Amino acid sequence: MKGELKFSPIEMNKKFAAELKKNKWNESRVSYWVTRNEKLIRSTMMLPADKQKKQIEAAGEQPIFSYNQTDFVKDRVAIEVQFGKYAFVAYDLFVKHLAFYVRDEIDVGIEILPMKSLQADMSSGPGYFEGELYNVIRNGRGVPSVPLVMIGVAP
Repeated sequence: MKGELKFSPIEMNKKFAAELKKNKWNESRVSYWVTRNEKLIRSTMMLPADKQKKQIEAAGEQPIFSYNQTDFVKDRVAIEVQFGKYAFVAYDLFVKHLAFYVRDEIDVGIEILPMKSLQADMSSGPGYFEGELYNVIRNGRGVPSVPLVMIGVAP
């Protein structure tokens, strides 16, 4: 409703980032190369990025640069603070955490989300804990295939 005070996802993310950085949690980025050839991707996936590119070029394919980034990593744990748009939650849960897990850079992923009680008072429409918990459970045991902790934040 017009005139109501709302929680700002941007400001909340800034507060989480400041506190985590104080405790030596840092962003991590992994670069890699992809192409349209599925067999070639499978053969290059575990190679260092420079070797991936060379092998793709040697096969006569076009290498396409890509990367995965996660907000905070420390001691083989990744944290994503997701107070943004709801579509990014699924990407975090089913792509980001898994990418770092498969590369043997983390042992567990943590996703921090607003509870519905907080999301209802936010200035934009992020996903919320209860809904995303349902989505994870609906996919069945072992999906996503990375150990995962979901944390819901309430007002």
